[in-house]
Amino acid sequence: MKKFLGAALLVLIAASGVQAADYTIKLGYIGSESHPTMTVMKDVFAKQIEEGSAGKIKVELYPNGQLGGDRELCEGVQLGAIQMAIPSSSVLAGFEKRIQVLDLPYLFTTREAAFAAVDGVLGEKLNGLTAEKGILILGYQENGFRHVTNNRNPIHTPDDMKGLKIRTMENPMHIAFFKALGANPTPMSWGELYTALQQGTVDAQENPYAMIDDGKFYEVQKYVSETGHVFSFEVLIANKAFIDGLPEALRDLVLKAAKDATEAQRKAMAEEEESFKKKVTEAGMTANELTAEEKKPFVAATAEVYPQFADELGQDLMEIIKQVQK
Repeated sequence: MKKFLGAALLVLIAASGVQAADYTIKLGYIGSESHPTMTVMKDVFAKQIEEGSAGKIKVELYPNGQLGGDRELCEGVQLGAIQMAIPSSSVLAGFEKRIQVLDLPYLFTTREAAFAAVDGVLGEKLNGLTAEKGILILGYQENGFRHVTNNRNPIHTPDDMKGLKIRTMENPMHIAFFKALGANPTPMSWGELYTALQQGTVDAQENPYAMIDDGKFYEVQKYVSETGHVFSFEVLIANKAFIDGLPEALRDLVLKAAKDATEAQRKAMAEEEESFKKKVTEAGMTANELTAEEKKPFVAATAEVYPQFADELGQDLMEIIKQVQK
């Protein structure tokens, strides 16, 4: 009887023209469906995979934190509850602590230097570390240079940060960085942040322009200061067992789609950076750019973070940092 029902179901599916997928990729993201990351994952990643696999792989995108915050997304991927996600690299450090090397203050001064490092020797090292934890990094995408927003005053010097209650991610290096500047860092999830700013639970937060816009922080913050203290990556991650379990042809298809989507996302973010800034300033925020000279005291004040984490990161990573820092 069961065999008959199964055969009948296959006949119905064939008759309807619908092919059941052999594999499903559930991919989570905290940003909105209109964020460049999600538009690229829909138009490049999902399209390439579904067309290239002739329907054997179905891609389901879950933006707006539907599957949880960045930490929950990383946990889901590691456990295999979901197949892929795009968290901030800063949160992924909670699963492989040496990933936080990417959050050393003022490590990179240009996006070109940042991508050269992760596409080269630094990325190769980090990819191996996360793979040991069951998480594959399939691409380093751009989140952007992180800037401080607040309701108290523009930030021009480290003294302007003193006593500022600022939301950070759950990342020890970010916390150490802001403590070195005299601020009061408060770890908090993305989903809680808007309300916390609105209610005055925290005075400030730090994110790239794309996320300042996406989170609508211009509604609850007055000032954005271009401190550029960290170049922040989003990482396209996948459950290692899932990727390893795909037939070779489908695995190659997924890896190529991830590479192509990463390149497209970087290009989109670079092109739209100014439009994000324009949108938040037109919405009422006051922006101030810090010159290279103004940043020097910030670099000096936070230099202590490097030796503070040297043992945790390991000598091999510290040597790589000397090669790629620019």
